[in-house]
Amino acid sequence: MMNKFKGFAVFAVAASMLAGGNAFAQDAAAGKKVFMRCVACHAVKAGAPAKMGPNLAGVVGRKSGSAAGFKYSAAMQKANLKWDEATLDKWLTKPAAVVPGTSMAFAGLPNAADRANVIAYLKKPVD
Repeated sequence: MMNKFKGFAVFAVAASMLAGGNAFAQDAAAGKKVFMRCVACHAVKAGAPAKMGPNLAGVVGRKSGSAAGFKYSAAMQKANLKWDEATLDKWLTKPAAVVPGTSMAFAGLPNAADRANVIAYLKKPVD
């Protein structure tokens, strides 16, 4: 009986990933904690000024290089990405692999659950 359950669990994770979904439950509160590594460079409150990086309020679903009040690198201006969950996951894994020449000096988040949680946090409006 346990083998059937394991097989179903593996199938469910694989199906979720093939469908472009995330195999990890998203926890915005945990994502906020992980995002604390990012606050020196990024604001998330709508209307807050850009810091060293662009304001990330409303980033999920936005076109890359389009936040008002921030001067993007030439590479990001040409990137033509949509910041959906799949693209954000790749970006948070290793930004320079997604946009070679980006000015973002961040090695990435190797933990898939951390990335999923940060994306969940970015999807929520911040007061």
